[in-house]
Amino acid sequence: MNRLFFAFFLAVLISVQLSAQNEITKSALKAIGAPNNPKVQVAWNRYYDWAGVVEILNKLHKEYPDLCELTEIGKSYEGRELYALTITNPEKGDKLDKPAFYIDASVHANEVQAVEVALYTAWYLLENYNEVEFIKNLVDTKTFYIVPFQSPDSRDEFIHSANTANSPRSGQVPRDDDGDGLFDEDGYDDLNGDGHITQMRIKSSSGRWKTHSDFPEVMIRCEPDEPGEYEVFWSEGFDNDGDGRINEDGDGYYDPNRNWGWFWRPHYIQYGSDRFPFSLPESYAIGNFIKSHPNILASQSYHNAGGMFLHGPGAKEDKAYREDDRLFNLVGEKGEKIIPGYRNMTTYKDLYTVYGGETDWHYSGLGIMAYVNELWSTFNMFRTEVKREESSEERYKFNKYLLFGEAFVSWEKVDHPQYGKVEVGGYKKQFSRMPPSFLLEEECHRNMAFTLLQASYLPELEINLIDKKKLGGNLYEVTVEIYNNGVIPTRLMVDVENKISRPDRISIDGGKVISGGIKSSKFDANYTEQKFNPVKLSVDRIEGKSSVVAIWLIEGNGSFTINVDSQKGGKTSKKI
Repeated sequence: MNRLFFAFFLAVLISVQLSAQNEITKSALKAIGAPNNPKVQVAWNRYYDWAGVVEILNKLHKEYPDLCELTEIGKSYEGRELYALTITNPEKGDKLDKPAFYIDASVHANEVQAVEVALYTAWYLLENYNEVEFIKNLVDTKTFYIVPFQSPDSRDEFIHSANTANSPRSGQVPRDDDGDGLFDEDGYDDLNGDGHITQMRIKSSSGRWKTHSDFPEVMIRCEPDEPGEYEVFWSEGFDNDGDGRINEDGDGYYDPNRNWGWFWRPHYIQYGSDRFPFSLPESYAIGNFIKSHPNILASQSYHNAGGMFLHGPGAKEDKAYREDDRLFNLVGEKGEKIIPGYRNMTTYKDLYTVYGGETDWHYSGLGIMAYVNELWSTFNMFRTEVKREESSEERYKFNKYLLFGEAFVSWEKVDHPQYGKVEVGGYKKQFSRMPPSFLLEEECHRNMAFTLLQASYLPELEINLIDKKKLGGNLYEVTVEIYNNGVIPTRLMVDVENKISRPDRISIDGGKVISGGIKSSKFDANYTEQKFNPVKLSVDRIEGKSSVVAIWLIEGNGSFTINVDSQKGGKTSKKI
């Protein structure tokens, strides 16, 4: 009886709460840019662990089964499922028959907000499908594949354990970093048990650090001509394995973004590359997923930090194609308007050399127009450019005036097993690389907007009849134009030059084809005949905002169907 009463009471309480929530929603004014009464309520001012992300994915799939499918594509080293969410309107064509955009996030587990940006993109597309015409058109005409996390094991380690803002960048597959035969035995140690890995400092005139004159909590480097006050260690810890060093063999170490199959180099050349390309269970599973979806023409990989739109090449010795570079710069320069403080950059020229990077594999190996967004920038703290030498001071001001000191752990004396009395303190792991709560949703939305801009530039093919002449008897001359309404061509130049995917095909059904070929323009009287299999004409690519013209001489009854089949640019047909 008590159980029945409790169940009844709980049901009534939930009903009252939902009713109250509905009344609040009714009395609120919808903000422009937000979904109206979303079916899946998500707070975008916080970070979710693996279970939380999976819960959101399942809710989206449950509420929008007609627009998305959720697929397990593999498992992480520790056995967590890796998921891909496919979003498109199947009533407007099969997912593989549309140009596709691929999104993933957090190949480096400590780059936490990347997951929220990818997840926000999925949520926004689904929740706004019936509200925003731009979104509806994207979901109708394109396919989105979204893998919201690449390193779920270390993401959970980052969220639930004491860490710095930079750890763990690696995954959880054990590695012997210091060559002593032991694996991951000397990582960080939370000396004061406060749940944070901060810095250590020791009073020492031979040290090269001092306290800031205006902000005494902050440590800054001494000038070359002045004595030091402190020796500073970057993170809390002690010598766990007795080799005289601290924190030299923590999680990993390998770099999951140096483990892909393009310009891969061994560890002694490219630090962190691991044993061979795709040697990690996560990169292997994700690589297989991407290769099994050849309609992917553009991609976005979310990282942090620094405020950058990065595109390849990652290495100077790799080849850049002028036509593709123009496209990258077109989109990147528009992105600089969408996200203030971000910069459009070429990886090897403007940042550093990368071998075995994921997006280089996308571009050079698969012919995909690929970007890396490095999320969050110090510019966003006060919306001004911050010089490198001023960054410590600006971070402290931001923490003081906008976060009210929450991001900083005050210095505290503790006993160290090797060094005696030390002080520990400094910024929490959630600060410096990650936006605070009130700026997280903005970061999600602006980066999503950049991604959707690029997605809107994907090919959109249209068949236009130019002429159908009856030449006598049942002989016809049919001329059609295939126009690409998109900005991005059906194949990038790197694809065409290296024959990565097959050429585009333009075919005609209905009658016997006597001859067929491609004209240089609809005004040209001549055409280049394709003598072998003229029914199915081949073209290298259909450029953005441009067209190709096909012509056939056909024996038939005058009713024909034109088919266009581009592996990356989509499929379409039209009856004449």
